[in-house]
Amino acid sequence: MHEDTNARGRSRGGVATPATADSDPQIGRLLDGRYRIGARIARGGMAAVYEAHDIRLDRAVAVKIMHAGLGDSTSGDEEFAARFVREARAAARLSHPNVVAVYDQGREETAAGPVVYLAMELVPGHTLRDTIAKEAPMSPERALALLDPVLSALASAHRNGLIHRDVKPENVLIADDGRIKVADFGLARAVSAETQHTATGGVLIGTVSYLAPELVVDGKADARADVYAAGVILYELLTGQKPHTGESPIQVAYKHVHEDVPAPSEVAPTIPAYVDALVARATTRDRTLRPADAGVLLHHAHRVTHALHEGVREDADLVADLLPTRSRSDTMPEPISELWDEAEVAHHLAEPSAPEGTTRLETVLPRRRTPPSPPSAAGGIAAPERPGRRRRGVVLLLVAALVAAGVGGGAYWFGWARYTTAPSVHDLPRAEAEQRIEDAGFDVELGDPVYSTTVDKGHVVESNPGYGDRILPGDTITLVLSLGEEVHDLPRLRGLTLDQATEELAEAKLVVGKVEEAYSEKVGKGRVISSTPEFGSEQAKDMPVDAVVRLVVSKGRRPLAVGDWVGKSFEAAKERLEGKGLVVTIVGRENSDTIDEGAVISQDPASGTLFKGDEVEFVVSDGPELIEVPSVWNEPTDDAVDKLEDLGFVVRTERAQIYFNGSRAWSTDPPAGSLAEKGSTVIIYVV
Repeated sequence: MHEDTNARGRSRGGVATPATADSDPQIGRLLDGRYRIGARIARGGMAAVYEAHDIRLDRAVAVKIMHAGLGDSTSGDEEFAARFVREARAAARLSHPNVVAVYDQGREETAAGPVVYLAMELVPGHTLRDTIAKEAPMSPERALALLDPVLSALASAHRNGLIHRDVKPENVLIADDGRIKVADFGLARAVSAETQHTATGGVLIGTVSYLAPELVVDGKADARADVYAAGVILYELLTGQKPHTGESPIQVAYKHVHEDVPAPSEVAPTIPAYVDALVARATTRDRTLRPADAGVLLHHAHRVTHALHEGVREDADLVADLLPTRSRSDTMPEPISELWDEAEVAHHLAEPSAPEGTTRLETVLPRRRTPPSPPSAAGGIAAPERPGRRRRGVVLLLVAALVAAGVGGGAYWFGWARYTTAPSVHDLPRAEAEQRIEDAGFDVELGDPVYSTTVDKGHVVESNPGYGDRILPGDTITLVLSLGEEVHDLPRLRGLTLDQATEELAEAKLVVGKVEEAYSEKVGKGRVISSTPEFGSEQAKDMPVDAVVRLVVSKGRRPLAVGDWVGKSFEAAKERLEGKGLVVTIVGRENSDTIDEGAVISQDPASGTLFKGDEVEFVVSDGPELIEVPSVWNEPTDDAVDKLEDLGFVVRTERAQIYFNGSRAWSTDPPAGSLAEKGSTVIIYVV
């Protein structure tokens, strides 16, 4: 799910038919001895993306495999392999919750040639393109909520010296759990000053609907090109359509250079003017008037979001602050109609030498058209003028020239010459910025400070009028100082429901990360047990905006199995159940002819589960009943037998050592006075 696709194997949102092992030989193979390749997710110009299982770490991943032949030294396309490696290195430098993580990059040599691949985070879900198709046009609040994590990811990249270079809805992934991630930094490069956007032969790589004008004209990209693309996406979210369309990509590119992005309110009249101004600021054709990077645009977006949440319908100050104020004619390159001879523009789109799915716009060297010479008068030869008419003409011409010079000079003075330009104070400390402005002959005042992830605390985030703007000497320049990176302490979440905890974190501008479940004897089901970082710890203080907080939510009390202990040792039952935290009680002891002494006769409850602290009651066996053997000495034998049998004994008679006729009882075994089990045998010795 990590690159623009022209043909999808299986959309995560989707309706496309999955690729099979018969149509795709990659499916089912074990790549590099580690990744078991599954269904194909997407297919683009350079590579195909598959679901896969990392057998080493036992986790699901997405694997991007370069198309066969690309990157092979024999094919002359080593640059594609190099770009793959750059993608891995660039994305690996970004650790941000809204950026698709790259885990691994490798190359496997096979008989069919090298297989170059990337292993990345698998994001089950759909793309922003799917959301636009289903929901757009949408409310400004919804549009900015979707754009916010995109800008946050791009701001992180820009802080790390990287530009994305291919920002578009297809590269914004929305997970099933709502997380938004920016994918496919495959075109990103480290930024030095400005980066050539073209590859060899002047080929523009990217999606033409989101290309900034300077990319079309001179092929150079910096962070402001990403800002322009983000502004186009915002327009598309608000209106449900792209700002510029045409029958061919060359026509769309032409419009990006020559036509402003329209105000979204032209399509959706209920959109406030300050939202129009935000789109205009992000997509102005003069890149010097755009926010310097995505971090600055994110700040402006937060100001607009705050106004929307407060129910503000009109805010002239915010509109004036956001609108680009310098005339585009001051800095814009020469019109494309002068630079391009349309009859000679090669409309070579997706030529065989270009990677599948990329757009090629071959640049043409600037060439001005030579204006035609004015036609001669009819007849070819003009009649000579008389000297008097010539002198009067000269006088009138001089008078007209003087008048024009006076008017033009005045206009020049009042309209231009008396103005100067505001100095650059961006990212300067307050004292140094004030000194520079005062040295230039202007007054200084301070506006409301703002948070910034790109400008240090106490330094200038922006000035109004801004650098290069025309301004009269003695006018006032307003400075907006940085409060530094916005940070918040982690709120106490224990005992809150998951929804309540999510709201608390959102108010602190923090993000819910992984949610785990665990049993708890003290915290009710569905409520937060703990968080990572832990509330009150050092790590929970001064957390940056969008920092991720992991939560553990209670599954309620742990159910404890009682088990069936009838006929088993009571001591064993007691040890096991008390070890679980249950309370064990003997409620009775009984004799039993079938249950051994010390074993369980009955229990309550007989089975099932209880919770810690609950009671289990037992009746324990004392074994069979014991009866005292009575004395039968000198009693008649029959009477002695009856006496013992009446007590429950089994009686057997035997002769004593001295025997006469067996009519009298002499002794017993067991002897008189001893205890014997009821039903046991007693021997009477008779004489």
